[in-house]
Amino acid sequence: MDSKVDAKENLREKFDVVGRRFGEAARKTEGIVGDIWQHLKTGPNIADTAMGRIAQISKVIAEGGYDKVFHQTFECLPDEKLKKAYACYLSTSHGPIMGVLYISTAKIAFCSDSPVAYVTEDNKNQSSIYKVVVPVAQLRSVTPTASQQNPAERYIQVVSVDNHHFWFMGFVNYDGAVKSLQEAVHGV
Repeated sequence: MDSKVDAKENLREKFDVVGRRFGEAARKTEGIVGDIWQHLKTGPNIADTAMGRIAQISKVIAEGGYDKVFHQTFECLPDEKLKKAYACYLSTSHGPIMGVLYISTAKIAFCSDSPVAYVTEDNKNQSSIYKVVVPVAQLRSVTPTASQQNPAERYIQVVSVDNHHFWFMGFVNYDGAVKSLQEAVHGV
């Protein structure tokens, strides 16, 4: 009789473990889907944003991966290694700029997916790739935050030691980006 009770208890425990794992997987999937939807909604329109992301991914594949694109796009130290790359937007006074945030052993760097248009001092239209680079040693803080009106709109504020503030948003993998940026600011 005890062996039947033990077997039932063992089976119940195994189902509990499987149930918890399914629940955890469902929560993670829901979070990822929410991040992707927020990323698509941040752009000027969903179709253009999706096509821009497809073009960016195609470029990464054609050029041999994020590591190669990073080293071609930014000046790097000889022993510098790319840790992570995240599709996101940089918030600017002219609106969000879609691109990729790179986190390396030496810096965080953002590069727009396409040239950004602007008007020069002599009133000429120009465009160029938008880049931001902050050495890891110059990072003061990383603060994850969300909009009070819409908690699905999540941001990451990065502050440098010289008090420059950078707001990143629309991450395809928000939680991973927060973790990686916090590790960078703490030298992990």
